[in-house]
Amino acid sequence: MHYAGTVYRNPYEPPSPLLEITQGCSHNKCKFCNMYSAVKFKPSPIEWIEEDLAEIASMYPNTHRLQLLSADPFVLSFEQLDEICDLVHNYLSDIEIMTMAARVDNIKDKTVEELEILKSKGIVELNLGAESGDDWTLKRVNKGYESKDILKQCSKLDEAGIDYWLTFLNGLAGKEHSKDHAINSAKIFSQCNPTVVGTGGLVLFEGTGLLAQYRQGKFNPLSEKGLMEELKLFIENLDFDGRFITHHTFSMNLNNSNFKENKQRILDSLQHGIDNLDMDRLTQIRNNKRSL
Repeated sequence: MHYAGTVYRNPYEPPSPLLEITQGCSHNKCKFCNMYSAVKFKPSPIEWIEEDLAEIASMYPNTHRLQLLSADPFVLSFEQLDEICDLVHNYLSDIEIMTMAARVDNIKDKTVEELEILKSKGIVELNLGAESGDDWTLKRVNKGYESKDILKQCSKLDEAGIDYWLTFLNGLAGKEHSKDHAINSAKIFSQCNPTVVGTGGLVLFEGTGLLAQYRQGKFNPLSEKGLMEELKLFIENLDFDGRFITHHTFSMNLNNSNFKENKQRILDSLQHGIDNLDMDRLTQIRNNKRSL
């Protein structure tokens, strides 16, 4: 198999083979992320993709699910993705589901009709790393798009019938803009129709712009308790019908298959954590994290 640099598998995806169709991240400028800093972005050679598909077919000939890599493979053009889908089906006749991570702006150059074709060929779910719905925060961390773009591009996915996750990065705005980050993100996410909303807690990884700003006194991160309080505010203002999940970078497991039905239960669990958990220990655990 051809894998260039970091390989990240969505921990909440069912087990499935991983096929790398791009290398690195097409943006690679977000101030909180170092995952692909050492990998230059480029599409994977089609010959590599075919070789990897042949290898997957030899090991998992009846697999019905495939996860496409790397950071944002949906940046490829419709024509490129269409060709790759056809190759996948040539090698793996039972494939029904292809999933991948995507940036919000990966969608903008694809029409609804093109999205519908990709869905018909198996691209049925995207994991959108939105991180925030607050424009100040999005600009601060150099995400490369605005909150209105989240609404516009997600509406195209809705029309095409492609499911999607939205991620909220807890703590991304620091102390000063925490409230705006939480409330405005919830407002934007609530206007979309995600099947999953996932949240992780900010970790200041080596090599990131936010860590450099923290060391210069220009970024004031939330405490462990502050992260929980911000997430509580986000959840209080969030309204959607789907799954809610927390990543290992958040200090509590609040996973729930039905957010709308169990919202108060999630909030009660979070408040219990705020009142009773050992924040010093949780801070130490966060400081010891080195990667996602």
